[in-house]
Amino acid sequence: RQVGHPRRGEGAWRRFVAGGRCESAARLDGRAAVITGANTGIGKETARELARRGARVIIACRDTAKGEAAASEIRAETGNPQVVVKKLDLADTKSIREFADSFLAEEKELHILINNAGVMLCPYSKTADGFEMHLGVNHLGHFLLTFLLLERLKQSAPARIINVSSLGHHGGRIRFHDLNGEKSYNRGLAYCHSKLANVLFTRELARRLQGTKVTANALHPGSVYTELVRHSVAMTWLWRIFSFFLKTPWEGAQTSVYCAVAEELESVTGQYFSDCQPAYVSSWGRDDETAKKLWNVSCELLGIQWD
Repeated sequence: RQVGHPRRGEGAWRRFVAGGRCESAARLDGRAAVITGANTGIGKETARELARRGARVIIACRDTAKGEAAASEIRAETGNPQVVVKKLDLADTKSIREFADSFLAEEKELHILINNAGVMLCPYSKTADGFEMHLGVNHLGHFLLTFLLLERLKQSAPARIINVSSLGHHGGRIRFHDLNGEKSYNRGLAYCHSKLANVLFTRELARRLQGTKVTANALHPGSVYTELVRHSVAMTWLWRIFSFFLKTPWEGAQTSVYCAVAEELESVTGQYFSDCQPAYVSSWGRDDETAKKLWNVSCELLGIQWD
């Protein structure tokens, strides 16, 4: 049995916790995918599943040693030799640009971009560019990465962009007066704010990409037993105690895989999914004016022009 896969003879409660599963049998031969943070957790299981379907998978991660270990495991298990690792530190725009330059020089096609990596419950800290860590990694890092790879996605269309958000976006607000949390900071709320930013980015990106055959969707993977809570001792212990109530990484990856491969989603864009089906978005996440303002502010912070 593969790690994270549902157990044979699992009970009704375990099936309930596991949630929706991607039922599509679609193959991805000849398709290329970039998955951020795919050296562990949900990202690793997503990479494993896309590789199993024949895709060329680029694992984009900060810890390349862990990335190489994951890639080696996936290559051996799936028999797909086209699983490679490239260094990407989303907390450093220089690293993001270096990753994009390397990718564009070596890879001629990109059909699936899964912005999966993230940080959660970090003590107050800043990225190399001075952004609050949750905002910088979860939103701005992926915003810049998507900007740099977008032309390759358009050239390879039909293509899909998938942003891993969270149910936590319901507790988020875009605090334009204090985006970097310098006036007040709560690590839980900072995470929620960044996940709302993911939803709003997806909404505005989808609007701007209409007619290009490149779609953009967001998702909630579920409450998953991963390393994401490593910055909180209390949450780490709670995660361990209540692990029976949490999804495995394989179960948590199902909606990412669904958004990447399901044939019925080929022209679906600007939506938010959970358990492989459309899910409710908070009123803040449906605010087009906030989405447009966040887009413009993000461009200013990153020093880019994205019209």
